[in-house]
Amino acid sequence: MDALAELTGSIGSVGYGLAAIGPGIGVGIVWAAYIQATARQPESAGLTRTYAFLGFALSEALALIGFVVPFVFGT
Repeated sequence: MDALAELTGSIGSVGYGLAAIGPGIGVGIVWAAYIQATARQPESAGLTRTYAFLGFALSEALALIGFVVPFVFGT
């Protein structure tokens, strides 16, 4: 049947592209919350900065996991 298309190339790169959307949104939300908290209460910037970097690191860890999984489980 000629109607079926053959899938060539690395489907893992498509999976990583989709996996990077979530952490990208998460990082934006983390920094937006930090900016809003600092604007509302400037004296708490030191404490909230620690939480912002922690949230950023955890969100980026999801992106790295999404990058590694296609290589681990790919053929």
